Amino acid sequence: MKTKKKKMTLTAKALLSLLLFVVLIVVFSGLGIILNCYGEVKENYRIMTFSHTHTAAEYIDGDAIKRYYETNEKDDYYYTILKYLRAAKEQSDLKYFYVYVPLEDEIVYIWDADNSVNTCDLGYREPHNEYGLQVLKQAFRKDPVEEIVITNNDVYGFTASACSPIFDSTGEPIALVAVDMEMERFTNTLVNYILSVVSIVIIISVLSLFVLYFVMRRSIIRPIEVINNSAKKMVDNLESNESTHIEMHTGDELEELAGSFNQMDLEVREFLKRLASMTAERERVVAELSLATNIQTSMLPNIFPAFPNRPEFDIYASMKPAKEVGGDFYDFFFIDEKHLALVIADVSGKGVPAALFMMSSKILINTLTMMIHSPARTLERVNEQICMNNVSNMFVTVWLGILDVDTGKLGCSDAGHEYPAVKQNGKFELIHDKHGIAVGASNKVKYTEYELQLQKGDSIFVYTDGVAEATNANEELFGTERTVDALNISPDASPKEILTNVHTSVNSFVKEAPQFDDLTMLCLTYCGPDESQQKPEGNE
Repeated sequence: MKTKKKKMTLTAKALLSLLLFVVLIVVFSGLGIILNCYGEVKENYRIMTFSHTHTAAEYIDGDAIKRYYETNEKDDYYYTILKYLRAAKEQSDLKYFYVYVPLEDEIVYIWDADNSVNTCDLGYREPHNEYGLQVLKQAFRKDPVEEIVITNNDVYGFTASACSPIFDSTGEPIALVAVDMEMERFTNTLVNYILSVVSIVIIISVLSLFVLYFVMRRSIIRPIEVINNSAKKMVDNLESNESTHIEMHTGDELEELAGSFNQMDLEVREFLKRLASMTAERERVVAELSLATNIQTSMLPNIFPAFPNRPEFDIYASMKPAKEVGGDFYDFFFIDEKHLALVIADVSGKGVPAALFMMSSKILINTLTMMIHSPARTLERVNEQICMNNVSNMFVTVWLGILDVDTGKLGCSDAGHEYPAVKQNGKFELIHDKHGIAVGASNKVKYTEYELQLQKGDSIFVYTDGVAEATNANEELFGTERTVDALNISPDASPKEILTNVHTSVNSFVKEAPQFDDLTMLCLTYCGPDESQQKPEGNE
């Protein structure tokens, strides 16, 4: 048994949505503040560091640096510059302040303002690090890029660094003056500032959350709850005459929704009244159609074996209408002691009109066959009778045969119907007889009559186009070829088994596709004359 999933209320959804909105505001506000503060502080550090490097680069003689690099000897000017650098470092609280000559793989120190044991003296060399290569590319040229480099590593810590070139008398860069400033104070200041601002944003957002929630609760959630409760009440009261009315004056779409609900309540009740009337009418129509189906079925021979006392033949027939009632019909009856009439027909159209036309056509064919004893002339007279009052312009295709049960001679006439299939020599084959036009299509029509000679064990199978035109889901027709193949699955079987084989083949082909046409079949197997009724030779 499935567990019913617990639904979230509209209030909870609104509160959750607002909470998520506040969280997003806090997150994006914090990110914005961090990026903005970081950019401002980075710019301040750039200005401070480059102010020191610019001053030193203008103050220091580039030609002297060239001399110190080549001779590695100090003089009074060297110590004057060193004093200046150390004073500037102490006054500005710089971490490092130094001058060096960049080479391809290493740097050569000229001055280092650090007065600790780690001071890099004149001529001290060390290899480039990643930071040094980056600085060299952007600073050691005539048009330097003035961008500070921020690093954070175990060796130098969290620092902001800037470099400016020192030029010799020819205007060529000879060395770089570099400044490193610690950024720990910046970090602490930035964190405290961000925490303060984010705290303020959170407080304001939470207060806004409660205000928005109460506003939504009053203007949206409560009216929706009223509409929801009214809808439940309307459902509970559908069977009664008590209507449900909502009074809402919000001045917005919810008020319009409440008005629409009130109108819907009235229309639903009116619709239910009409539906009850329509249902009663439909039940009456269904009952009448059921009665019509029974009447139509009772008009067709449906008790088998049909003639248990007549051993000359075995006959079986079936009709499966596409609707409650159909336009197909079959019939078989004796017109005298030795002549059996066989009829199968297909009325144009479907449903009740076709069924009514079918009933009148069946009665005419039965009556006139009993009177005339000729298939062709019978169809001509039936055609005359139908055309006299055929205001609906309906027609019916008919195959009519009269079998002499003593001789096996079968006189036939075809009024636009499907070709019959006859089993002779142990195999069913189509007989391409000469067609006339359908009965009721035109007045004063002459029909052709032909004769088949059935031997003992021969069979004839007649059917309506619902067999050959049965269609599957791919719009493919069953066709006459498949019909003959189905007949020859077991050609020596009884007529009932033969019809069952055809039905099974059609159903296997069509599968789940709907039935569009009536499916009617009749099969007769000739067993030969009744030998018990024949007189012995020599008796008069």
